[in-house]
Amino acid sequence: MQRGRSVSRVSVIGLGYVGLPTAVTLASRGHRVVGCDTDAAVRATLATGAAQFREPDLDMLLAAALATRALAVEATPAIADFHIIAVPTPLNARQGAELAHVDAALAALAPLLRPGDTVILESTVPVGTTERLARALAIARPDLRLPGAGAGCVHLAHCPERVLPGRMLAEIVANDRIIGGLTPECAERAAELYASFSTGVAQLTDARTAEVVKLLENAFRDVNIAFANEAAAICARHGIDPWRAIALANRHPRVDVLRPGPGVGGHCIAVDPWFLVEGAPEQARLIRLAREVNDARPAAVAAQVQAASHALGGGAVACLGLSYKPDVEDLRGSPALEVVQRLATAGLAVRVVEPMLPALPPGLAALPNVTLVPLARALAESRVVAVLVAHRAFQGLDAAALKDHAVVDSVGLLAAPDR
Repeated sequence: MQRGRSVSRVSVIGLGYVGLPTAVTLASRGHRVVGCDTDAAVRATLATGAAQFREPDLDMLLAAALATRALAVEATPAIADFHIIAVPTPLNARQGAELAHVDAALAALAPLLRPGDTVILESTVPVGTTERLARALAIARPDLRLPGAGAGCVHLAHCPERVLPGRMLAEIVANDRIIGGLTPECAERAAELYASFSTGVAQLTDARTAEVVKLLENAFRDVNIAFANEAAAICARHGIDPWRAIALANRHPRVDVLRPGPGVGGHCIAVDPWFLVEGAPEQARLIRLAREVNDARPAAVAAQVQAASHALGGGAVACLGLSYKPDVEDLRGSPALEVVQRLATAGLAVRVVEPMLPALPPGLAALPNVTLVPLARALAESRVVAVLVAHRAFQGLDAAALKDHAVVDSVGLLAAPDR
């Protein structure tokens, strides 16, 4: 496929962890971009040239895009050749997909659509959602031709994001993309835009396949993390060092057990498998069970910490890490955050060490028994240490520094390397 060279007008709806890096990348490649977000606080922050979250090089690209007027930040979408929907799809109270943000985005852009425009859904969604958007658009704009209706139709495609916090800008460009159209023409049209900035291979398919691929990717990881967590629990039941056992098992040429942890967080792995369960509950029994295993981990780790504290007659607990993964500030769905919340609710004095954050999140900051302190102070004031996130800043810890503490190492940071 020829790489796209023409400049297009692009509207990006949702300027969060996916939408904002996508918008500034498009702007840096010469497109005229309108980034839309309904949150006035987000728009005000972006107007200063700073993102509302930390990501390497993002502020630099954002400031450049605003200065050159390649990017405009607005509350509503604008007329454009391509519309990218990158809004949140969290879980609802029934452990299903909450699609209100997707519906609102389509409702906002529907009056602006013209024959030949392309709507690309990047948000992670249940199977069938792109078709659902087409049905909604048919009601909102009966004057438009929909995909498959011949020349001059509006094109709809699903292209799920595949980015890792801390490497978003690099991966937006380098990663392969799955582009699923409601028709082959829809997929080709969407691929033209991605070809203008992506060096990865564009895999063209239908919308339903693209939707399920993203869900399978994250469910695969979730199931394998659940296996690692169960393996660690089995080892603990038998008095075996789980880290040593897993390291030895991984010496088999066809075995690759993942690392256990305090649970699964973030905006993908802890959420997306439920979309598969929602759509096919009888066929997704293993996926559901894996979710239940991983969701139970924070409570189990908190119970371990409480037991260690009780055995020592109480005292403060040092909790190392709050974010959902190492070396990022992202707290979305963080199991470490849940562990700390459980300990605080149980009445323990908690000393939190989180090098990625300047202050505690509001829910913890309001609690008098939780304080954010440097590592040295946390160790000096505590009797129990809970390692919850394997930040690089903690990797210098050794047994000597912790010889007077009870240690609950939920991530294997202190485990001896396998020889």
